[in-house]
Amino acid sequence: MMRKVLVTGGAGFLGSHLCDRLLADGHDVLCADNFFTGSKRNVAHLLDHPYFELLRHDVTFPLYVEVERIFNLACPASPVHYQHDPVQTTKTSVHGAINMLGLAKRVKARILQASTSEVYGDPEVHPQREEYWGRVNPIGFRSCYDEGKRCAETLFFDYHRQHELDIKVVRIFNTYGPRMHPNDGRVVSNFIVQALKGEDITIYGDGSQTRSFCYVDDLIEAFVLMMESPRGFTGPVNIGNPGEFTMLALAEKVLALVGGRSKLVFRPLPADDPRQRQPDIALAQEKLGWRPKVGLEDGLRETIAYFRRTLEA
Repeated sequence: MMRKVLVTGGAGFLGSHLCDRLLADGHDVLCADNFFTGSKRNVAHLLDHPYFELLRHDVTFPLYVEVERIFNLACPASPVHYQHDPVQTTKTSVHGAINMLGLAKRVKARILQASTSEVYGDPEVHPQREEYWGRVNPIGFRSCYDEGKRCAETLFFDYHRQHELDIKVVRIFNTYGPRMHPNDGRVVSNFIVQALKGEDITIYGDGSQTRSFCYVDDLIEAFVLMMESPRGFTGPVNIGNPGEFTMLALAEKVLALVGGRSKLVFRPLPADDPRQRQPDIALAQEKLGWRPKVGLEDGLRETIAYFRRTLEA
């Protein structure tokens, strides 16, 4: 069935891949983005598609459209970008959620919130299950994003309880792949770009802190499954790859794939940077029948090839 689908943040890294998938599935897609971190280049190949429409819009302002499904992805998601204007980051998460929930309520649309593993903060529980409430510094440099996303989840569940709104909430763990912003400060893009340029690879802390890396195609599959899951299942549900790697192991893997003579250099760990991050995806497996399929090395090869083309261009 063709549906009219709104994707906020649709010109971003994840949003553009989601637009690709929704069009391939036969839907009519409205992509809304203010292009703060998103790029028209990410969706340029879709502009001539008869069922794709691009709209410049900031979700901190109301949007009046007629849609059946809403994927709310709008928010800068890397420390470099969300700390650039922390007040606007919080407004994007909170005001954006209010505006998109209001739209969903008006048109009776199902709405999915792209939340984040950052709601768990620097966790005391490992791996992280959805029942864990998290350990977040509410006044730190990262809190504009962490607490903004936590508040957005609160709003989604209050709209669900108070207005019986049909909601879905996913918590995204570290995701990587083509169309990542080369200067977004995320560890995968940092390591790859530095290695391709022959620069020193910067590791913060001693490199023992861990992350779990999910390839973008796996994540988008989970988005689609979650959106079409039975109405009674709201989440939140963890979406990520449970494979856990230290920063040092990731750097060495990138170096092995890229080649070159880059050296590893160590810098102090940023404030409130989580030391461990790994999703428990049992709920996603049970309710969605989902688990990631792309291994880290295969995903890194695709991502390196993308960044190589981008830097050469």
